[in-house]
Amino acid sequence: MIVPRYYEDLSVLHDNTMPARAYYMPASKRMDDLVEHRELSDRMQLLNGTWKFQYFDSIYDMKDAFYEDGYSVEGFDEIKVPSVWQMAGYDTHQYTNIRYPFPFDPPYVPQDIPCGAYVHTFDYAKDAAAPKAYLNFEGVDSCFYVWLNGTYVGYSQVSHMTSEFDVTDVLREGENRISVLVMKWCDGSYLEDQDKFRMSGIFRDVYLLKRPEKGIRDYRITTQLDSDIARINLTTAFYEPTEVRVKLEDKNGAVVSEGVISESGESTFEIVDYTLWNTENPYLYTIILETEQEVIVDHIALRKIEIKNQVIYLNGQKIKFRGVNRHDSDPVTGFTISMEQIKTDLTLMKQHNFNAIRSSHYPNAPFFYEMCDRYGFMVIDEADIEAHGPFMLYRKEDTDYNRFKRWNEKIADDPVWEAAIVDRVKLMVERDKNRFCIVMWSMGNESAYGCNFEKALAWTKGFDPERITQYESARYRNYDVTYDYGNLDLYSRMYPALTEIEEYLEKDGSKPFLLVEYCHSMGNGPGDFEDYFQMIQAEDKMCGGFVWEWCDHAIAHGVAENGKTIYAYGGDHGEVIHDSNFCMDGLVYPDRRIHTGLLEYKNVYRPARVVSYDAASGELVLHNYMDFDDLKDYVEITYELSQDGLVIGKGKLSEGSVLPHCDGSTTLKLSIPENGKVYLKLFYKLKKDIPLLSKAYVLGFDEIDVSSKGAKNQQAVGWLTKEVPDTGIQVQENDTEIIIKGRDFSYTVNKRTALFDSLTFAGREYMNHPMELNIWRAPTDNDMYIKAEWKKAHYNEAYTRAYKSEVIQGKHGVTVTSQASVVAATVQKIMDVTITWTIDAAGRIGADIAVKKDEEFPDLPRFGVRMFLDKKLTDAGFFGMGPQESYRDKHRAASHGLYRLKVSDMHEDYIRPQENGSHYDCDYVELGNSQYGITAVAEEDTFSFNASFYTQEELEEKAHNYELIESDSTVFCLDYAQNGIGSNSCGPDVLEAYRFDDRLFRFRFTLVPYVKG
Repeated sequence: MIVPRYYEDLSVLHDNTMPARAYYMPASKRMDDLVEHRELSDRMQLLNGTWKFQYFDSIYDMKDAFYEDGYSVEGFDEIKVPSVWQMAGYDTHQYTNIRYPFPFDPPYVPQDIPCGAYVHTFDYAKDAAAPKAYLNFEGVDSCFYVWLNGTYVGYSQVSHMTSEFDVTDVLREGENRISVLVMKWCDGSYLEDQDKFRMSGIFRDVYLLKRPEKGIRDYRITTQLDSDIARINLTTAFYEPTEVRVKLEDKNGAVVSEGVISESGESTFEIVDYTLWNTENPYLYTIILETEQEVIVDHIALRKIEIKNQVIYLNGQKIKFRGVNRHDSDPVTGFTISMEQIKTDLTLMKQHNFNAIRSSHYPNAPFFYEMCDRYGFMVIDEADIEAHGPFMLYRKEDTDYNRFKRWNEKIADDPVWEAAIVDRVKLMVERDKNRFCIVMWSMGNESAYGCNFEKALAWTKGFDPERITQYESARYRNYDVTYDYGNLDLYSRMYPALTEIEEYLEKDGSKPFLLVEYCHSMGNGPGDFEDYFQMIQAEDKMCGGFVWEWCDHAIAHGVAENGKTIYAYGGDHGEVIHDSNFCMDGLVYPDRRIHTGLLEYKNVYRPARVVSYDAASGELVLHNYMDFDDLKDYVEITYELSQDGLVIGKGKLSEGSVLPHCDGSTTLKLSIPENGKVYLKLFYKLKKDIPLLSKAYVLGFDEIDVSSKGAKNQQAVGWLTKEVPDTGIQVQENDTEIIIKGRDFSYTVNKRTALFDSLTFAGREYMNHPMELNIWRAPTDNDMYIKAEWKKAHYNEAYTRAYKSEVIQGKHGVTVTSQASVVAATVQKIMDVTITWTIDAAGRIGADIAVKKDEEFPDLPRFGVRMFLDKKLTDAGFFGMGPQESYRDKHRAASHGLYRLKVSDMHEDYIRPQENGSHYDCDYVELGNSQYGITAVAEEDTFSFNASFYTQEELEEKAHNYELIESDSTVFCLDYAQNGIGSNSCGPDVLEAYRFDDRLFRFRFTLVPYVKG
């Protein structure tokens, strides 16, 4: 073997690396734009680019000392640095959530470790003013050995942290060759079991820093905020001591303090009449550190994070984290994320009302935190630690209790891992200590608790007592041992039921409660944002939460014949150990297109809400949910008044002060019509430019139903009261059919199902296949557990069976009443159904379906009728909740209106196909084209519907959206109700209020075929 086996030696975490230090970017002169353009520094030499590369399936296949000076790399391939080699076609992709992809045998990893040999040639010009040279790797997965000009430089691990080497003595003037051996696995991989695709290589920037011999090596900035003076404490460590001139400027460039660092390396600077940083106004001061040969420009945010009486305060104000968990992930570049990609994410987050990010589950690139300082995000910085795999070890007593109890045995509570765990925490804290957006240090994720995390927390609190600490996995420990939680500031939980939160607040409440992960956003969902929001707002000890998670993780493999991107998830690359599409759990698609769940979040967390509106007096009461800004300074509020979807009035609210977390009132007198469904809609528009967002951007809306009592949608009333021609209706009946004929129509009821086999109107057949009663839906990701119960009940195989039908022909029409049931093989009747169809001479079909469900059966996925309509009916018009999909627990981003959409545009194209595209609380819907169509009208209670070219069977059968094949019909589902969406893919059951657990119910609607002209 050409390298020492450091990769399986817990006593060697790093070799020849420099001590950890704060991240900064030096230059020979003052340069103010190095946050997002650091490559412009003349003291940074970026080594990114095209490198020579050779991949080996096993370290034992590597026979040659490829790092030797003069070694021929003629047979090597080329690879882009930074990148991950799986994205370049080497090795294979693997997604696993909890399980290690190799045997649990620490510190050993598989003998045949895949590895990659990198070689790069570059020119270097020595700088007399900065003769020292430091080689930086900001991210390499999992460990690496490095040589320069044939000389061994060092070894390091911890994939998501910076490793820095002093290469002054091995660099040459002119041409140089760097060689790097990257191993796919090492002993550190046992601590890097995060829920993600496993990728390898040099995935972050590589660069040289040219430094003077006498200069700053490290510095730490802390602040002390008094009522009128801010004190900035600066502690500096040097390569060799030198004079440092310090200047502090406000955002306009005015000098607010200056001085010289004392010989001890410590100095304090004062700012009077200072401005605080917060997420709504991220005010930054500039600090310039100038030595004879070098200038470092950094930024300071004046802010104070603290806990008082179990409540979190920022700058003395109670706050709520409106947060999201974010992985580095891109379908084309993998873990390699550029400044531009990060800015795209941050912009989308701002647009959707987030104010906080958790760097799950490892530190991000160092400039990410500078950007969060600048753009106004609070951050939980999380150490590169997840040891979830020990939870999955074989246990003879295979119970959750025993697994949780013993989870910590092998790593968290085994002292042999202390150095590695504490090292990872120290590296994070030291690198990011000067980033004020970071308000909380996280010890890692899902690794259980034990002595090693006690040590890591103790060091962190000792080093930085001003920031908050959190570690959700502290609750998983050996229950027979008493552990120290004194350095842990929060009680953190993932995916708790609301009842569990209530129990903690009532019985304990000793620490602030943080939802470090909640509302698992997998596929169609989540459906419980509003319910968690209400819980968070109701209790000061609830400090908010971080949604899981920001983006779907997938690998792009080109474009299918139908034009859709081929996205692959777990199992799609032939891997045996994988967790399928559990990585597809984000608020945005892999390419950052927006999920409807993100729209839902945005409006749940809008900056203000209507508390009440008295239409008679015009008094409108608003609550300001912002933490710092007066509402009048942050948003302009405009309104629209609509009647049956048509805007009949609009305007702007008069400005009035509403302080943060307070109510305020204004007056809005409106003339409200007596007829029709009337809604008042308020829009919250940004009043000023803020970082990443422009003035007038809409941050959310409120909708208030101001209809008169009992008011009906007038268009729906029109469909129901349409004049009936004075013509006769003929009825023909045989053993299997009832045929009802009028002047313009002929309908056939199947006596075996009590449903229509044929609807012919004006000479056109409207249905391609018989009508069905429908209790099934293509399971959503959030149905992954309940669908087992549904299938046990055979809901997916259910069909309608009629027992008898009675025809009554009257003066104004024909009534067909049938006794039927919904049944499935091997189980008892699921429900008894009485179906009554009333057909008038105009061809209108009134439906009255009375249901008595057997209470033995579980909640229903849905109940309604499914029609397979002529595929030429491609246009939908409806009054209900839109324009995007909406469900009984997922409709806060939708509003009532008159919407006209193409059927093809109503399909939400989830990467794993599932139920989608429903519209909630509808008065009517029409499906048609330029010549003819059919309308469904609610009789009393509104309904839900969806229209699609895909059947629910197709959606359930296909594993990927690009595999979907359209049916020969426009599939029209008219639903009395659907079960809630929830977030049960990794969260609590659907809340009782949203469960479809009705035992007795009645569904009434009218179908109206029509022709135009």
